Amino acid sequence: MQPVTANPSEALVGTAPVPGDKSISHRALMIGALAAGQSEIVGLLEGEDVLHTAAAMRVLGAEIEKGADGTWRVWGQGIGGLREPDTVLDMGNSGTGVRLLMGVLASHPLTAVLTGDASLRGRPMGRVAAPLQEMGARILARAGGRLPLTVLGTGEAAPISYKLPVASAQVKSAILLAGLNAPGETSVIEPAPTRDHTERMLRGFGATLETLQEGGGRIVTLSGQPELRGQSLRVPGDPSSAAFPLVAAAILPGSRISLPGVGMNAHRTGLIETLREMGAQIVLETPREEAGEPVADLTIEAGPLSGVEVPAERAPSMIDEYPILAVAAACARGTTVMRGLAELRVKESDRLSAMARGLAACGVEIEEGPDVLTVVGRGGRVPGGASIETALDHRIAMSFLVLGLAAERPVTIDDAAPMETSFPGFAALMRGLGAQMSVGSAGSAAP
Repeated sequence: MQPVTANPSEALVGTAPVPGDKSISHRALMIGALAAGQSEIVGLLEGEDVLHTAAAMRVLGAEIEKGADGTWRVWGQGIGGLREPDTVLDMGNSGTGVRLLMGVLASHPLTAVLTGDASLRGRPMGRVAAPLQEMGARILARAGGRLPLTVLGTGEAAPISYKLPVASAQVKSAILLAGLNAPGETSVIEPAPTRDHTERMLRGFGATLETLQEGGGRIVTLSGQPELRGQSLRVPGDPSSAAFPLVAAAILPGSRISLPGVGMNAHRTGLIETLREMGAQIVLETPREEAGEPVADLTIEAGPLSGVEVPAERAPSMIDEYPILAVAAACARGTTVMRGLAELRVKESDRLSAMARGLAACGVEIEEGPDVLTVVGRGGRVPGGASIETALDHRIAMSFLVLGLAAERPVTIDDAAPMETSFPGFAALMRGLGAQMSVGSAGSAAP
């Protein structure tokens, strides 16, 4: 266990590049391994989640190495060219990694066993397994569709048209990745649009996809068995990681920070939209496109925030950001109501309950429902003074460290180690901006 304490802090000032986008990093390694020839990846997130994906793709036959210049190179095996692994594939804490990899494996004639850490082994995989089994794979899992599980892939995958029961970019992506090695067209019908990193990257590597709007959702259709070609790409800064310094600057008076090169995919910007509605001063500068993804430099200045109602339909564009939004809500004037949060209960932890318990322990009035969280803002600093059990959840850990900066008394998290899964060096980056964070529990003689 690695406890870390966030102490009451003053203004944050400076420029801080955030790590590469985790979702895009996973996809770059997997799709690069399925392409013919060499791919070069600049800015790959080197967190534990992504490193587990790199290790898995190596076991499956791709050659992957990091150069002295920091560029990652992937020599792919072509669609259908992965080999059967001779060991269990350990995906650590990565739900994205394991769900997407299930799709890759489903249309290869091999048998693979997938596992992960205690948190990942407790998360359900049934929503991914169901469509992949329709395509011809067999998936054997523990009760509740949980890891460890075995994928018995097929070399004769059948294309399907699948209507998602719940909007999920991970399930959609798994189906599309399986559909790469299926003849004909594979279609996914979304009840609401979800992040489209997979579609953008597949097009960049040479696949043909069509996207049609249907009511409030979309139909994404992939033409199977394309010839993917190795590419050079730059991974944008992760908007989910940028969320933590962004909110910290918004709630600490006098702060002004810049975050260069952050991904601005329209399906990932719900937090920025919500913070602006609350009164945050966020400026997007030098908008551009990198590797098929919109990117911009962000600048934020502190200012008074007010509570808002966050509609359920915004959830797909900010599902990972609700924990840190709850921190902003705790420091705002008035009440914030967040709806459509049921998906938070099956993340790395039950994030909805974890945030409710932690905020209450820090003196914030909350009300938790099955898919709703109501936060009564303090209009400034919160009381704090709590020790938070993070349940191996990196976003819970970082959220409460940010809250501690804007508290009257220190806030300690029980274990900082999970933060390495998505944001290596988080505490050091925040200290560089002026945040007061120290290793150890509050009041201990920390180095």
